[in-house]
Amino acid sequence: MINDKSILICKDLKFYSKKDENVFFEWINKIDCIDSTSVHLNEFHLYMASDELEDDALRNLLALFYRYKLDMSQLKRFLTKDNKKWFFDKKYPGYWNKKVFG
Repeated sequence: MINDKSILICKDLKFYSKKDENVFFEWINKIDCIDSTSVHLNEFHLYMASDELEDDALRNLLALFYRYKLDMSQLKRFLTKDNKKWFFDKKYPGYWNKKVFG
């Protein structure tokens, strides 16, 4: 059974060309942690295979959400003790820190 924690919601998704749209869908198909997708009204849903992500998968989600100006605060659920040093580092924050953690 899928629960809300297993879904990332993409609202107000904007593409600037057909190729831009193609790249988005190619990209999400290459991120291993995304199990499937669906459309609900004006939202695009990404169903996660797991809530425990490898660093590479999380970095790809961060880049994807940043590039397409999606709600990055949803990604904070993937914070773990193992990725805290790079994902939530207040001393050397990444481009995503404020958008994910506020």
